[in-house]
Amino acid sequence: MIHRAPEPDVELPAQDLTTYVLGRADELGAAPALIDGPTGRVLTYGALARQVRATAAGLAARGFGPGDVLALHLPNAPEYAIAFHGALAAGGTCTTANPLSTVRELTHQLEHARARLLVTAPEHLSTARAAAAAAGVEQLFVVGDDDPGAGALPFAALAGDPADAPAIARDPASALAALPYSSGTTGRSKGVMLTHRNLVADLAQMQACFPIARGDVLVGGLPFFHIFGLMMVLNLGLRAGATVVTMPRFDLGRFAELVERHRVTVAHVVPPILLALARDPVVGGRDLTSLRVLQCGGAPLSPEVVAEVTARVGVPVLEGYGLTETSSATHVNRPGREAPPGSIGQPLPNTRCRIVDPVSGADVADGERGELWISGPQVMRGYLGDEAASAATVDAGGWLHTGDVAVADAESRFWIVDRIKELIKYKGYQVAPAELEALIVAHPGVADVAVIGVPDDDAGELPKAFVVPAGSALDPGELIAWVAERVAPQKRVRLVELIEQIPKSPSGKILRRQLREQAARA
Repeated sequence: MIHRAPEPDVELPAQDLTTYVLGRADELGAAPALIDGPTGRVLTYGALARQVRATAAGLAARGFGPGDVLALHLPNAPEYAIAFHGALAAGGTCTTANPLSTVRELTHQLEHARARLLVTAPEHLSTARAAAAAAGVEQLFVVGDDDPGAGALPFAALAGDPADAPAIARDPASALAALPYSSGTTGRSKGVMLTHRNLVADLAQMQACFPIARGDVLVGGLPFFHIFGLMMVLNLGLRAGATVVTMPRFDLGRFAELVERHRVTVAHVVPPILLALARDPVVGGRDLTSLRVLQCGGAPLSPEVVAEVTARVGVPVLEGYGLTETSSATHVNRPGREAPPGSIGQPLPNTRCRIVDPVSGADVADGERGELWISGPQVMRGYLGDEAASAATVDAGGWLHTGDVAVADAESRFWIVDRIKELIKYKGYQVAPAELEALIVAHPGVADVAVIGVPDDDAGELPKAFVVPAGSALDPGELIAWVAERVAPQKRVRLVELIEQIPKSPSGKILRRQLREQAARA
């Protein structure tokens, strides 16, 4: 059975993403587009449009254009939108990198994406400088530093004359706009090729059933390098003519303060933030009455937490679902028409969904479990340079196999109940066990390793390593610290258990279910 949205399909404009998002910027003029949370600095729509054109002109003057990639290694700030859309307006593509990436991780992304230019912030300059040198990046730019030192230039130096911004002719259906990195179903991170049409479609689909309006104020607490923050906060907010208040890093007290000060109306969150809103005393005493809705995604959410937040904050929590591979959203609960607790809601317009028996490949009946398959204009073009992984994820019929186990009812309301894939969800981030295993087994004191996610109230899941020592001197605490030096914070192993043997099938596949059962008994 194919499930669809309750709304009719929407018309999808044949525009590039920047034209679609900032098409009303000159009309909006002095209206605030972005507010820098730490300083209160305001960037109006008119100024944003001019600075995007100036950046595009500066990039074009450096020979940057179609086929070229600019890497953004920035925390959330108004300059994120300027750099992102400036690169797109010049005809290029943006790859968005976690600013907390290690040199090894950032180097891999820069090399794999073939990034020509890199934009970073002063606090991340040392990592960016080392990775840029290792990956052969041509030029490094630094936001907020007028003298970043050898090998780097101020971001302001990139600006040209807005009148010189190039006019780019391209096919939105094939031209790449964004290249975020995702672990997919397994293995090392992959470049997700998202076209202008993919991203424009997802914004148009979302706006049709979860409207953001001029006068709304959104808080950018979710990182813009992640598809959820980039699309559902930054670009959806700007397309609607709303105001986006940026946070360079999430802090609950600061979050509540910004909601109160700027009268935020819509807040996008992940489950750990919801849990904190429900229970942390720092929220007490803050005036959050401006909020009209909390939208949550990134990981499954318990109905109990939803009830706690609703009782404390006094606004509905609307869950949704999406993937990097689907340009962000595919399902959402509609305001005023919420599904029962725990549901991710109904599909977006122009989106088709099936629940399929992973063994037989046949559709299952309503109420039965199966793998969630999705088809729609927001589905990625594929993984960069990885045809095998692309074909394994999106089949010949255009169906993306999510790896998530779902249930649907007769009204096409969906619940995520399990997952086939082995990803760990730590605070909404995807952590690939295979990547951690490949790193840990390189430690001289490790003979074999398997990594799983174990449930945690605050984080959702914690990465736990089951380790077979190569000798008798391996210290779990030392191993945890060793891994932490080599990966971004969300990928750090939080627990280590020493065991005699990793359970495996005859073909050598790790029997993770046995390890999960062992962890649950501990």
